[in-house]
Amino acid sequence: MGEGRIVITAPGSGSGKTVITCGILQLLKDAGYKVAAGKCGPDYIDPMFHREVIGTVSRNFDAFFSPPAKLYASFLRHSSEVDITVIEGVMGYYDGMTIDGTKGSTYEVAKNLGGTPVVMVLPCKGMACSSLALLKGFLDFRQDSNIQGIILNRVSKSLYPRLKEMIEENSGISVVGYVPEDSVFQVESRHLGLVTPDQRQDMTEQMKKIGEILKETIDIKALLEIAYGAPKLKGVKKKEKEKSSNTIRIAVARDEAFNFYYPENLELLESMGAELVEFSPLSDQSLPHSIGGLILGGGYPEEYGKELSGNWKLRKEILEKIQEGLPCLGECGGFLYLHQELEGSDGEIYPMVGVIPGRAFRTNALGHFGYIHVIGEKENPYLPMGEQIKGHEFHYWDTTENGSTCLAKKPNSNRSWSCVWSERGVFAGFPHLYYPSNKKMIERYLEKGKAYYEN
Repeated sequence: MGEGRIVITAPGSGSGKTVITCGILQLLKDAGYKVAAGKCGPDYIDPMFHREVIGTVSRNFDAFFSPPAKLYASFLRHSSEVDITVIEGVMGYYDGMTIDGTKGSTYEVAKNLGGTPVVMVLPCKGMACSSLALLKGFLDFRQDSNIQGIILNRVSKSLYPRLKEMIEENSGISVVGYVPEDSVFQVESRHLGLVTPDQRQDMTEQMKKIGEILKETIDIKALLEIAYGAPKLKGVKKKEKEKSSNTIRIAVARDEAFNFYYPENLELLESMGAELVEFSPLSDQSLPHSIGGLILGGGYPEEYGKELSGNWKLRKEILEKIQEGLPCLGECGGFLYLHQELEGSDGEIYPMVGVIPGRAFRTNALGHFGYIHVIGEKENPYLPMGEQIKGHEFHYWDTTENGSTCLAKKPNSNRSWSCVWSERGVFAGFPHLYYPSNKKMIERYLEKGKAYYEN
């Protein structure tokens, strides 16, 4: 079990990777296979689509956050109980952390995951022979490209046989199917990429339709031959450490407004003795009882400004608890929620929790984007000066109070900027943090939470 695996990649963003990956997941699920999903890079949204289709967690495989050995171990655990794992790539196949390098790219992740075979989605709208030239460039750029299959995107049924023959004869790579031009494959865009599944009530039905189409246009036998032709995985799944009996309850915000969480972050908290209790800032009138900590993850609070502001009882309780010393980690959307005011996507200004003295506002432009090292600059409870944790930023909203507790520094670059607001037990800012990259920080957070609860 777990030996079947493929990576779905493309020449660049906007080539149809996400919807085709979801379609393949649906196709395999309909055929009776137990499937797991994955996503290269730090993206939260694509894994949410995967989860909607297969009903299980889709894990990020990120070469910046995790060294090769940990990346591989994470994959072993994730894939051990399923028949096949389908991993969606990020950007173009060779695009990495720098313009001129492949570090952190889908290409690197596929290599680190035991030489996982790669299937390339080749966009063919408006192309014929040029599609072969494009493919040849990707095959020749790295001798170990490991591209073993091709899916032709936006191709008519009548043209497909001729394109397939041309590509296979001139490249030696199998064409395992095509995706026709059809409105069902169109997925709406929004300021953070794709719409979230919760905002598409018809997503399940759409994926079923896509699965039915791909059943006729994708050679599932050929796809499975590639997936099961992958090199055998080495190593065994390590026995999970027993959870600490010294538990602490941590309230985790999760609803339509707050839903960006790395599974590894939550798993780390649980392995260190945290009992995670979910609540909704949109609908719950109070925080869970007997908690020693609060986590406000990323999401779309700006889309729900009126509803979040209207739930004044919860806002008041969060403010009071934090003023009492309740430890709180806030990331991006959670950071905005902690402000005095938030400009909603409707242009209205809404009162928020009020912990952070400032207003969060729309900019209509992508702010800081990409991987960062978050480095302690000023005294705070969790990240001492000079210590760091890995993360990334991606946001179109800004604030009058970004904080100056830490320095966000781009890897392989001299670019840096101040970030994170921290007072009392709060540590909040735009960076999405990857907890396993600094377990000591999370230990301090839980220790402070235990002290708060015991007092």
